Amino acid sequence: MKKREKILAGIVLGFVALFVLGFGIKGFFVKPLNAVDKQTGALREQINKINEERRAYFAAEDSLRNVAQRTFATDVNQASARSGEMITKQIALAGLNEAEFTRLPVGPRRFKGGSEIGWSIQGKGTLDKIVNLMFLLQNTPQVHRLETLTLTASEKAGEIKVRIVYLTLVVEPAPDFNPIELKPKFTLESPERYAYNTILQRDILRPYIRATPATPKSDRQNSQPSTAPAGPEALKVVSLSEWEGQPEVHIRDINKNETQRYRPGDKLKDKSNTVAEVIAVDYRPLPSPRNPLLLSHSRVILKIGEEFWAVERGQSLAEKRKLQPQEWPAQ
Repeated sequence: MKKREKILAGIVLGFVALFVLGFGIKGFFVKPLNAVDKQTGALREQINKINEERRAYFAAEDSLRNVAQRTFATDVNQASARSGEMITKQIALAGLNEAEFTRLPVGPRRFKGGSEIGWSIQGKGTLDKIVNLMFLLQNTPQVHRLETLTLTASEKAGEIKVRIVYLTLVVEPAPDFNPIELKPKFTLESPERYAYNTILQRDILRPYIRATPATPKSDRQNSQPSTAPAGPEALKVVSLSEWEGQPEVHIRDINKNETQRYRPGDKLKDKSNTVAEVIAVDYRPLPSPRNPLLLSHSRVILKIGEEFWAVERGQSLAEKRKLQPQEWPAQ
C-alpha cells in the first residue's frame, strides 16, 4: 500500500472513529438529558395544574365567604331564630296582622357544605298587603329563595289566603369572614314596588263578570257624530325606540294617519303652530303620570321657549307636563 493510500485510509478511519465516538457520547450524555427534560416538562405541567387548582380554591373560598356574609348565622338554630324574627317584622311592615299568620319551620335539609332551613308562612289579608309581603320577602338582603307561592280565596270578602315557603342557607363549616350589616335594597316606597301592582290590576281572584255586549259600529256612528281630535290632541307619541345608538321619536298624526320621525335637535309643530324642539329621550323608569302605581319606562323631552316639557310614550302632545329642574335627566 502506498503512502498516499495509507494517509487516506487513516483519515477515513479517523472520521469513522469520531462518528462512532459522537454516537457514544450522545447515547451517554444526551439521552439522560432528554429524560430529564421530559421529567421537567411533566413536573411543570403538574405545578401549573396545582397553581390553577390553588387559584380556583381561593376564588371559591372568596365566593363562599361572600355567601356566608349574607346568611343569617353560621349555626342552624341561630339562623332559624333570626330568620323567623325577620319574617315577623316583614309581616308587620307589610301592614298585615301578625295574629292572622302562622310560621312553621322547614328543614333543616343537610347537604355537603351546608344546610337549608326555612319557614312555611301562611296567613290572610287584603291583596295589596299580601303583595307588599311578597315584595319585602323577595328583596330581603340575606341569601334566600321563595317557593310554593299559593293564593286562594278567603271566607271574608276582600281578603285572600297566602302560603309562601321562605328558604335560606347555613354554610357549614363557614369560612372566616368579617360580619357586615345587611340592609334591604328597596322599600315599599321604591319605584321597583310599582311593578308588582300588575297583580292588583289583574285581580286574579275576582269572580267572573260577564262583559256587556259592545254596540255595533254602525249604531255608534248613527248615534253620535264622529269628531276627529284637533290641535295637539291629534299628535300622539307612538314609539321612543333607538336606532344605531341614536334615540328616535315617532309621532303619529291621527287625522292624517301619518307617522313622522324626529331625533334630538329636530323641531316640530303641533296643530296650534306651537314650535317645540326635541331635546332627548329619557329612558328612566318613573311613576306614570296617569297612574303613579305603574311605571313609565320612556318619555320625550321637549323644549318650548325656555321651559322643558315631557310627553310619555302613548300620550298626545296635549298631555305634556312641565318638568322642574330636579326632574331633568342627568344628560
